[in-house]
Amino acid sequence: MATAQSVTNLEQSPEDERKSRMIRYTVAMSLRVVCIVLGVYVSGWFMWVCFAGAIFLPYFAVVIANATGGSQTKTAKATEVVAPQLRIEATDFKIVDPKGK
Repeated sequence: MATAQSVTNLEQSPEDERKSRMIRYTVAMSLRVVCIVLGVYVSGWFMWVCFAGAIFLPYFAVVIANATGGSQTKTAKATEVVAPQLRIEATDFKIVDPKGK
């Protein structure tokens, strides 16, 4: 029996998935810039926290941006449509004489 497919159960399109990863990565890199700027203007232990954030944020930004499944929601199953199967028997073919007789 053929496996039924449903358009509503498809995964997120590659373009949408790429866009959401880029947004998450951009937010994390913006936070890194804030950490660098704050690290220049503050002193003491908070300066070291800011610089540590600026050093380790690129790694975490990539991990967070590539994480899957967090924001995706599953839709309810739609009515399944099964494609008809084509069945051709060997008796359906006719032998044609190449000479035209």
